[in-house]
Amino acid sequence: MLNVKLKNHLHLHFLVFIAGFTAILGELITITAVPLVWFRMVMASILIFVYVKMAKIDVKINPKSILRLSVAGIIIALHWITFFGAIDASNVSITLAMFSCGAFFASLIEPIIYKRRIIWYEILFGIIVVIGVFIITKSELKYINGIILGITSAFLSSLFAVLNGKFLKEHTATIISFYEFLSGVLFISIYILIFGGGFSSEFFNLSVQDFSYLFILASICTAYAFIAAVYVMKVISPYTVVLSYNMEPIYGIFMAIFLFPEKEHMSTSFYYGAVVVITTVLLNAILKNIRLLKRKYS
Repeated sequence: MLNVKLKNHLHLHFLVFIAGFTAILGELITITAVPLVWFRMVMASILIFVYVKMAKIDVKINPKSILRLSVAGIIIALHWITFFGAIDASNVSITLAMFSCGAFFASLIEPIIYKRRIIWYEILFGIIVVIGVFIITKSELKYINGIILGITSAFLSSLFAVLNGKFLKEHTATIISFYEFLSGVLFISIYILIFGGGFSSEFFNLSVQDFSYLFILASICTAYAFIAAVYVMKVISPYTVVLSYNMEPIYGIFMAIFLFPEKEHMSTSFYYGAVVVITTVLLNAILKNIRLLKRKYS
C-alpha cells in the first residue's frame, strides 16, 4: 500500500509539473491564442475518442447533461484563449501570477453554485490577493493587457472547476472531457467562420515545431492529464491534490525563468506581489482542507 501511495504522489507531482509546463508550451508555440486552442481541443478530442473506443466506454447521456457540459466546454475554451492570450500580451510569469487568483474567485463562486455561506478568511485572503495583484500591476503597468487577460482566465478557470465539481457527481471525467472538448471545438469553429476569416489553407499551415508542441499540449498536457488526475484522486486525499495543484504557478514561473531568462526578467516588486499572491493561495488551500478534515472527523 505504501508503494502504491508513493507512486501516486510522484504521479500527482508529475501532473502538476505538466500543468505548469502548459504555459511554457504557450510561449514556444508561435500561432495566436484562438487557433492554438482550436488545434489543442481538436487533437485532444480525437485522442479521447480513441481512448473511449479502446476502453469501450459508453458516452451516451441525456440531452440536458450534454447542454450543461457544452456550456462548460465553451467556458474552458474561453479560459484557454485568455490564458494563452495573456502569455502573448505579457509573459509566462505575469500570466501564472494572475492565474493564482483563481482560488479566490472559486471562493466567491462556490457559495453561489453550492448555496453555502462565504467563509470569513476567504474574504480576508481575497483582499490580500488584491493587494498582491495591485503591487504587480503597479510595477508592471506595461503588461496591463496581459494582467487583465490573466485575471479573466483565472475567473473562467474557477467557474469551470466549480461546475465540473458538480458534474463529477453524475459523470466520469472521460465523458465530461469528451463533451466539453467537442463543444469547445464547435464554439471556436463558429467564431473562426464568422469573425476569424474562416479556415483558409494558411490556417492549417503549421510549422513542424508548432505541430510537435501542439501535439504534446493536446496529448500529454490535456487528454492524459485530465484522465490521469481522476485515477490519482482514487488513492490520494482531495487535500493533497488541491494543495499540490496550487504549486502549479511556482513550477511554471521557475521553469520560465530558467528557459526564457531575458523575457522573464521582472522587477523586484513583481516578485514581492507574486509571493504575496501565491503564499495566500497556499494558506487558503491549507485552511480550507483542515476545515474539511475537521468536519469529516467531528
